[in-house]
Amino acid sequence: MSTYQDIGVEKVGHVGTIEIRRPPLNFFDISLINQIADALDEFDRDIEIRASVLSAQGKAFCAGANFGDPARQAQEAREAEKKGDPADSLGSINHLYIQAVRIFRAKKPIVAAVQGAAIGGGLGLAVSADFRVTCPEARFSANFTKLGFHPGFGLTVTLPELIGKNNAELMFYTSRRVTGEEAYKWGLANELVPQDQVKAAAMKLAAEVAECSPLGLLSTRATMRNGLADRVMAATNHELAEQTRLRATEDFKEGVKATEERRAANFKGR
Repeated sequence: MSTYQDIGVEKVGHVGTIEIRRPPLNFFDISLINQIADALDEFDRDIEIRASVLSAQGKAFCAGANFGDPARQAQEAREAEKKGDPADSLGSINHLYIQAVRIFRAKKPIVAAVQGAAIGGGLGLAVSADFRVTCPEARFSANFTKLGFHPGFGLTVTLPELIGKNNAELMFYTSRRVTGEEAYKWGLANELVPQDQVKAAAMKLAAEVAECSPLGLLSTRATMRNGLADRVMAATNHELAEQTRLRATEDFKEGVKATEERRAANFKGR
């Protein structure tokens, strides 16, 4: 297995494991999503690996993007410029979504071990997996509108397909945090276990998947996910346009500031 800066990658029998190592909140950026996508590409090339587990260190699975860190945003923009992509003018979010779509193009089943908060784009990352194992302490939130923002990471496609349009609308329009129990009832999570057993349960599920015929798995998953990555790519193109527009508003700045200060935002609609 290759060595990565922000993730740990191992092989346990026929299961590949990816552990996000940016505790305690595991904020993501282009680099982290790219590393996850690279690891999944590596798993796809390894004939011995039949399924994978995506987990995280710390108290959160992934708390999304750290909008309150100007230094990170500036660094991300500089990294985007270095890539020389024709879409550089659209900003760093575009590059992040290009990497995100790579995750959806992975060929083998993924189990996410969600031991804590999966917020914003972190929810998008959790939903990119085929299955989610979680616990009562976990929280799932599409908190974009509370930031004065638009959902991203393909969630406008993936979340309604997983939990139904109306439940997805409820999460989008309220930005509420859904508990692990609620997530399990809605089908957002497939298994609910004690917090200290989340990763072990995810490994057990992935091992069960890996007992099946590798050719049968690849074939069946390709059928079940037919067109998903393309739908996500189309969705992120629209999401990016809306996020770019809203990122320049006073409401977005207020939403980020209010979240940092743990208070209700005073939105003005401009």
